[in-house]
Amino acid sequence: MNLALKYPPRYRVEDYEKWEGNWELIEGIPYALASPTFEHQRTVGKIFKILDEEVESKCPQCKAGIDTDYVIDEHTVVRPDVFVVCGEIREKIYKRPILIFEVVSKSSSETDEMLKRELYEREGVPCYILVHPPFKKAKLLRLGPNGYINTDEVTDGVLHIDVEGCTLEIDFSKVWD
Repeated sequence: MNLALKYPPRYRVEDYEKWEGNWELIEGIPYALASPTFEHQRTVGKIFKILDEEVESKCPQCKAGIDTDYVIDEHTVVRPDVFVVCGEIREKIYKRPILIFEVVSKSSSETDEMLKRELYEREGVPCYILVHPPFKKAKLLRLGPNGYINTDEVTDGVLHIDVEGCTLEIDFSKVWD
C-alpha cells in the first residue's frame, strides 16, 4: 500500500492559517482553491449586491458576506462564495450560516456539488444554493429530515428563499450578463 494513502495528513486550522495562497481545509485535508475567473467573481458580486439589500431590508439581525472563512471545527475551514449569518460576525464565521451560495466552475464542481454539499448538510445549513453561470441556472437545496432536497431551480426567474424567519428574493435575471 502507498504510505501516503495509509497515513494521510490531518492538518488543523492553526496550520491552515500559516499557509500562503487560497486553501480550504476539510476534515484535515487541504484543498487548493483555483484562481477565480472574471465570470465567477462577477456572478458572486451580483448575487451579493442583491442579497445584501434583501437581508438589510427584510432580516436586519442577519448579515450577508462574501468569501470569508467559515471555521467549523479544528480540522475544517471552508470559504463560501456568498453567505448569510444571523448575529455578529467578526473576522471569520464561527456560527452556522443560514444560507450559502457556491458559484460552481469546472474546477470546483465536484467539491461544491458533493463534498461541500455533504459538509453543509451535516452542519445543518438550512439552504444551499448551487449557481451555474455557464447554464444560467441556480438550484436551491433545502435541508429536510433526510438531507438536502432540491426544492427549486431558476434560470431567469426569481428564487424565493424562506429561511429561519427571513423571506428573501433573488432575481437571477439581474445576475446573468
